[in-house]
Amino acid sequence: MLGKSVALNFILAVVLVACGGEARVARESFVGTRGTRFVVNGRPFYFNGFNSYWLMYMASEPLTKEKVTETFVQASEYGMNLARTWAFSDGGDRPLQKSPGLYNEDMFKGLDFVVSEAKKHGIYLILSLVNNWEGYGGKKQYVQWARDQGQNLNNEDDFFTNPIVKGYYKNYVKAVLTRVNSITGVAYKDEPTIFAWELMNEPRCESDLSGKSIQDWVAEMSTYVKSIDTNHLLEVGLEGFYGESVPGKKQNNPGGIEVGTDFISNNRIPQIDFTTIHIYPDQWIPGSNDEIQDEFVDKWIQAHIDDSKSVGKPFMVAEFGKSSKLSGYSVGARDKYFGKIFDRVYSCAITDGPCGGALFWQVMALGMENWSDGYEVVLERSPSTVGVISQQSRRISSLN
Repeated sequence: MLGKSVALNFILAVVLVACGGEARVARESFVGTRGTRFVVNGRPFYFNGFNSYWLMYMASEPLTKEKVTETFVQASEYGMNLARTWAFSDGGDRPLQKSPGLYNEDMFKGLDFVVSEAKKHGIYLILSLVNNWEGYGGKKQYVQWARDQGQNLNNEDDFFTNPIVKGYYKNYVKAVLTRVNSITGVAYKDEPTIFAWELMNEPRCESDLSGKSIQDWVAEMSTYVKSIDTNHLLEVGLEGFYGESVPGKKQNNPGGIEVGTDFISNNRIPQIDFTTIHIYPDQWIPGSNDEIQDEFVDKWIQAHIDDSKSVGKPFMVAEFGKSSKLSGYSVGARDKYFGKIFDRVYSCAITDGPCGGALFWQVMALGMENWSDGYEVVLERSPSTVGVISQQSRRISSLN
């Protein structure tokens, strides 16, 4: 799909450059939204894709960067056209951001390679800008950096409210968005291969269940991102939990979970362009059987389809998967589960619903066994799962 868009944009470029219209070409090549649909060049855009958080890490080392290329080649072969990955590594081993405002050029070049390889193989990217969790630094690292400078902070959730920490995050966002790719020569904010920015992977602020801390943070940071980059879409990184804006919706939260986010109010912020959910009934409803989990998945997806319509924005299943580390797992069970999610997404899309597509968690390359989290799909070793994925790619791309 991206290849066709690139070809069309080249033709448009020739015409518009002749008319002095270069700026309009760049805008028309980016993914956008129209009502509850994603669009490219004014036409509806549907996708099937995957998560691979590790791409930048592997790309930063000459001995492992080929895993990135191999992953994109295979994903493209199976019709996948969107990948979600981390554009952060804060402190710790092989950091992108060593300390506030101090960056590791080797890691940045790794991210450059991810973007350039995705572009070569017709795959769009969602780039996440920080982690809620401790992996790769996350909000805990930002808070620790502020403590090191004398800030008296109570817990990790001060990430969302402390002015010093928020300044660190804004500086990082600016560094990433204005980065000029060392391979393509294009600034990230001007790169059409980037589908969207994600403010944070799975934000949670359990010290403030009123939702105010995250609501204010999303409003502030989304405005800041858009002040630098008006080309790209922006999403929050939400798992989909409901909050206080519509208290009756909280009955949809599995096990009564509340985390300080609010699917309705967070996504109503004008600078947020589309909605997301994650789906992990195996984690959220521990000890439940397949029947209970399937029932939850149906209700979870449908509730967010309905509410995305109400908010008036497109909707994406940004993470889902089946863990091999849980009892009762089999590849057949995983295939059935993937098929179930894909069927719901396709059914929504084909009936003019807000669903643009789904991204499973996650693709890993051969030789990454020590990275296993139980949810990985190694494409070369998963022919039946690849068949399920390819079928979804074919049918959803037919809607483009």
